Amino acid sequence: MKAQPPIGLGAIESQPLHEVVYERLRLALMSGQIVPGRKLTSRKLAQELGTSDMPVRSALLRLQALRALDQLPNGSMVLPAMTRERFADLMTTRLVCEPAATRRAVAGMDRARLVKLRQVAVALTAAAEDQDIDAYLLHNHDFKFGIYAACGSPSLLFLIETLWLQVGPFLRQFSGQFDNDLRGILALDYHDEIVKRLEAGDGEGAADLLARDIRDGYAFLMAHGRFESIPPASAR
Repeated sequence: MKAQPPIGLGAIESQPLHEVVYERLRLALMSGQIVPGRKLTSRKLAQELGTSDMPVRSALLRLQALRALDQLPNGSMVLPAMTRERFADLMTTRLVCEPAATRRAVAGMDRARLVKLRQVAVALTAAAEDQDIDAYLLHNHDFKFGIYAACGSPSLLFLIETLWLQVGPFLRQFSGQFDNDLRGILALDYHDEIVKRLEAGDGEGAADLLARDIRDGYAFLMAHGRFESIPPASAR
């Protein structure tokens, strides 16, 4: 019997476990799902993720190298202290990188991306109205990176991701503000307007609104956020 030629589908690729674990933890940090102050150990995280210690330990070390985590003397990891100075530096750098990515993203915006952004913008508003800070932060991440992913610059995207790894958890400070009514955050929300500008092909207008979104959140948290202080070296 003559052998049949291969169909040409190619082999099914599976993502290595250590990459899956890293992506899970990376997303959790960037979308503010890990509460500041929580100590992260490879053993407990491995139990939570249903895996062994090794891929979790590898992921934690990678995140430490990106300055998203600090290692304690006992080997566990913790989110670095967020001082006013550090937050100001991170947010100022976001104001450089993220509008630039938005400006460039217009060329990569197709109908499917725009439809998805519109859906996420609706979900953002619903999360605020439902008083769900976890959902709001997750949708906020998805909205912003739905834009940045179209910018066509892997290096710019990497810089933005690195910034979000550090600032994402602190954005939970919005919870409990606005007189305990998360709907107040909608006053700082320009998502609908950004989508309209992107739909119109107006990259400059979308970038300006994105910058305003970051700037307003930055000013609010500088005025109302709870920051840590680092004691002088002589007192440590």
